[in-house]
Amino acid sequence: MASTKSNLNRRNVNQAKRRKKMTNSTSTQMNTNKKTAIIVGALFLIAMATSLLGGIWLESILNAPDYLITVSANETQVIIGVLLELINGVAVVGIAVMMFPLFKKHDEALALGYVAFRIIETVIIIAAVISPLSLIALSQEYVKVGAPDASYFQTLGISFLAARAHLVGLLLAIFFSLGALLFYYLLYQSKLVPRFISVWGFIGAALVLTWNLLETFGISISSGMILALPIISNEIFLGIWLIVKGFNPSAIASPSAK
Repeated sequence: MASTKSNLNRRNVNQAKRRKKMTNSTSTQMNTNKKTAIIVGALFLIAMATSLLGGIWLESILNAPDYLITVSANETQVIIGVLLELINGVAVVGIAVMMFPLFKKHDEALALGYVAFRIIETVIIIAAVISPLSLIALSQEYVKVGAPDASYFQTLGISFLAARAHLVGLLLAIFFSLGALLFYYLLYQSKLVPRFISVWGFIGAALVLTWNLLETFGISISSGMILALPIISNEIFLGIWLIVKGFNPSAIASPSAK
């Protein structure tokens, strides 16, 4: 009788230990997911802020009529704009890396594809900042030499600007859009956030892709920036949502949710 009672006590103790271990494991996982959501949300806001500020900052200098003189006189501002764009590139890859473990539970191939698109996007960003950095050296030589060789410097400067325009205006926009489409599709499938956010973002990414493809084929849209507003507002909203609300716990607990 005493032996049976002792066995029951040991069994109850073991069960209690297992329950405590499971509870601690669940709590740790929830804390990890919450931290991931906060980091991803912050990265979205950082990426959006640096992308907009860096682009506007640089383009205001590079699009000046006497851009070589303007670049020479605003070297620090150009470097700041380049750094902002590079930070955007790091943030973009950071989002993909942080989201991959969550997305791969639903579709590992598409999750890898998403990471690949974001890496390509960052490579294009790095290539695009080479032009303004090259223009700094070119503009300094232009100011030193003066008028006699002005046409040579102008021609070289135009080629730098054309290369950047091709990278930013075409390749970057297309790979950003394709990556965003994959992201919002996976977000929709996983139910990590309310699906209206995923649908909103998917539509926004599709509009940006359509706008850039039309521009590629020579169809200019005068108010094209309006088409970018849905994705801009969505990424800001998503960033704040992830920081405040986090991921849907039930979606994380049930990877097979559709």
